[in-house]
Amino acid sequence: MIVLDTHVIIWDALAPERLSEPARTAIAQANQSDGLLICDISLWEIAMLLQKGRLQVETDPLSFINLLLQANKTLVQPITPQIAALAAGFPDDINRDPADRLIAATTVAENGTLITADRNLQATELIPTLW
Repeated sequence: MIVLDTHVIIWDALAPERLSEPARTAIAQANQSDGLLICDISLWEIAMLLQKGRLQVETDPLSFINLLLQANKTLVQPITPQIAALAAGFPDDINRDPADRLIAATTVAENGTLITADRNLQATELIPTLW
């Protein structure tokens, strides 16, 4: 299962040239097979970026998020007890940002590969990543 980090969701929609070639290929292949997994906290992160003006689009946050979900074969993964426990139990060298920890934990819980440009997440051996 391919899991998308929040910035990858945004770049895929608004600036696909920022994605690496392996990332673009993996996203395209996942869309043709079992689909892409995104964490529910990514939806909140995107809404917050829009609210704070750090991300600007020509529509309201709800419409934009719905468009993101419709653009790919996407499944939104809620936080489960297993994901929460994994995120809380990660060592401190994994990014301390709660959203990043939950995204990483979702990747591990779902036996997935995380597409991310985040060097902290790429550096850990606990989380399979692709960039």
